[in-house]
Amino acid sequence: MSVEVAEVRAFLDENGDGGLGRIVLNRPRALNSLTHGMITALRATLDDWAADGRVRAVVLTGAGERGLCAGADIRAMHDDAKAGGAGTRAFFRDEYRLNALIADYPKPYVAVMDGITMGGGVGLSAHGAVRIVTERSVVAMPETRIGLVPDVGGSRLLAHAPGELGTHLGLTSASMGPGDALLCGFADHYVPSARLPELLDALAGSADPAATVTAHAEPAPPAELAARREWIDACYAADTVEEIVERLLDSGVPDAKEAAGLVLGNSPTAVKVTLAALRRARTLPSLKAVLDQEYRISCAALDGHDLVEGIRAQVVDKDRNPQWSPRTLAEVTEADVARFLAPRGDDELGLA
Repeated sequence: MSVEVAEVRAFLDENGDGGLGRIVLNRPRALNSLTHGMITALRATLDDWAADGRVRAVVLTGAGERGLCAGADIRAMHDDAKAGGAGTRAFFRDEYRLNALIADYPKPYVAVMDGITMGGGVGLSAHGAVRIVTERSVVAMPETRIGLVPDVGGSRLLAHAPGELGTHLGLTSASMGPGDALLCGFADHYVPSARLPELLDALAGSADPAATVTAHAEPAPPAELAARREWIDACYAADTVEEIVERLLDSGVPDAKEAAGLVLGNSPTAVKVTLAALRRARTLPSLKAVLDQEYRISCAALDGHDLVEGIRAQVVDKDRNPQWSPRTLAEVTEADVARFLAPRGDDELGLA
């Protein structure tokens, strides 16, 4: 079996009576950012392989050495949102359904989160059965920086990270190295990048992919966030973003003051909705229920101002000076937040 398309390569790496289904995201110049066509190709491949007895396990990697996937193609999202957002709503629907499939995949699904793995890249990897980071891994849900809210099931991962680490990561859009990704539940194993070719060869002939990965894994670098748990847990336990920022500024900890600056620089609407979404995600019973919530939020963001403006400032014009509306946390009302969480009638994802 071999499938070759421009942006996704899928083939069976056979060894004996079976083999490893290899999926390679193939847009290295764009850090393997996801198009709708890639989502469709990935879904078709995984559906075929689920019923193919020759495929013992699936492994996901990214072309090039810079990363697995930087997320969705947000420049295309920007252009579509300006035109009404119908294409992006369809993208979200298919992407989130793919995330749910990966979480419930009937065969071992191994994701190699080597290099930059953000946003949609997390959705393709961190819900898999076996998740690998390397010394080059940079893992993040950076949506509040562009006026969006953590999605692709990322709000569930953040909500269930130890203490308030996920709240800190979600509101600041901060990145995790390999140790922090393991600590926060985004990954399972650390494998140095130099050992990946050897690991992939071993997986092709393995009847137990999880054991094979464990045999190649090594102790991870220290988790930097572990040493910051005291002030993170104390500050981010507050009920509102305003109080969180106040606690961060009053803590006397330089890193906390820096975190407050990051929160204040992100979309005020997005950070308030993120806090509400993470708190709700802690109580929702499943990934599918969280994806349903994220679909409502993401579609509401398409109807607002900050998503287009955030992408413009970060990616299109690159002036890094977004003009958020509302401009301050105080101007974002409870009704504004509730609008993002409200059911959408006939336009629901309906996974749960």
